[in-house]
Amino acid sequence: MGMKILVVDDDINICDILRMYLEREGYEVKTANDGAEGVAAFKRFDPDLVLLDIMLPQKDGWQVCREIREILQTHYYDNRQGRGL
Repeated sequence: MGMKILVVDDDINICDILRMYLEREGYEVKTANDGAEGVAAFKRFDPDLVLLDIMLPQKDGWQVCREIREILQTHYYDNRQGRGL
């Protein structure tokens, strides 16, 4: 499988269309429909790319982006210390 892409959008139709086109191009795609689900999916799926809507229920896209950055910084620090994620 190709690169992993996480699509976070509360519009299910947009998620479905993006998934269809991206999978057709060889990407592995997961979707989430609110901010909290997006952060959880990021932790489980460890995507190469996140397509993130800003206007989301639960947590807005800005908050999701901040949390993902924190996860990535912690992951980088832990890997440098030999602890893994």
